Amino acid sequence: MLRYVKFTFGTFQQRKLRSLLTMIGIVIGIALIVTLISLGQGLKSSITQQFESMGTDKIIITPGGSESFFGIGQVGIKLTDKDIDTVKKTPGINHVAGLGYKIAKVKYRDETKYTWLLGIPTDESFKVLETLQNFKVIDGRQLQKEDKYSVTIGTRLYSGKKDMLFEKAVSIRDKMEIEGQEFKVVGQMTEAGNPEDDSQIYIPLDTFIELFGGKKEYGMIYTDVSDPAKVEEIASNLKKDLRKSRDVKEGEEDFTVQTMSQILDSFSVILNVVQAVLIGLAAISITVGGVGIMNTMYTSVLERTREIGIMKAIGAKNADIILLFLIEAGVLGLLGGIIGTAIGLGMSKSIEFAAFYFGYSFFKVQISMFLIIGSVLFSFIVGSIAGILPALRAAKLSPVEALRYE
Repeated sequence: MLRYVKFTFGTFQQRKLRSLLTMIGIVIGIALIVTLISLGQGLKSSITQQFESMGTDKIIITPGGSESFFGIGQVGIKLTDKDIDTVKKTPGINHVAGLGYKIAKVKYRDETKYTWLLGIPTDESFKVLETLQNFKVIDGRQLQKEDKYSVTIGTRLYSGKKDMLFEKAVSIRDKMEIEGQEFKVVGQMTEAGNPEDDSQIYIPLDTFIELFGGKKEYGMIYTDVSDPAKVEEIASNLKKDLRKSRDVKEGEEDFTVQTMSQILDSFSVILNVVQAVLIGLAAISITVGGVGIMNTMYTSVLERTREIGIMKAIGAKNADIILLFLIEAGVLGLLGGIIGTAIGLGMSKSIEFAAFYFGYSFFKVQISMFLIIGSVLFSFIVGSIAGILPALRAAKLSPVEALRYE
């Protein structure tokens, strides 16, 4: 076997450029597969960790039906105090918190920006939000009942990093203007891990309502349940209660009730579909690479016809000829797989670094030995399969005819 491998590498040295060009299809396909799988698994793991950190006992109610994403884009549909009262009366519900959110005009010193403004409760209902990463204060204090024109701010306003919202960092006790009203900064929130959440500004819910017309309407309602094991059952009952309260039929809901696991499942389905499509495209590249190897091996059989005749004349069997060409094709696939895997790992790590640079620090690629070994082994198998027909053709050559070939 070692002699066959040495012979194969000797052949590659004689045909370096052709061997390299033959491997390109395999290299590209394996690089794409490694990159896409490591990114997909990393994204899924990161999203799972984000939702797990929120707790499995949470239920989120948003305006808009199932076609909406957190109610965004559902013009004219609102949640009100009547909905909050309905939620509170549902058995198993623990705390209920209404939130307001809008894009607001924010001025700090001489700069004006537009960013998400969240109105959060400052009473007992805030307890449902305390366990969420986005609502933890790292410096200063949380908003309190007596606060009216006070704010807490996300990391992109105070961290001093390159992707800051304003040119200069906002400090505790600084003043900023929101929708024409002056506010004082009392706290700095911990990092959420993505630019949107880390750009948010938080103000008391009552002040938020006053700032935007005085109507008690909410963009989202957060709840937690007394028994996390029954969260799906409670969510189902809550949906029935809200249908009755809002006088809508089943299937025609103008609101959405979701548990954390349901939201996570929705993300997972989307990620799996996208990943499957992209891997399918990468598989096409590998198929093209396999055809390239087959074509090269057929050419090699023609070029080495006389050599095959000599080998048969001195005692080489058909099985020896087949094995020689299969090893050659397999090694082409194997080398392409190794190079492609290395490139794929490099690409995925580069994307992770870029994500971190642009503020998505929660995102980490996931690389396993199973992925690395599986990719290399798969490319070897593809190469070997591509070499079967040329190997059989070489084995069928008559020694006499092969020796006569010029």
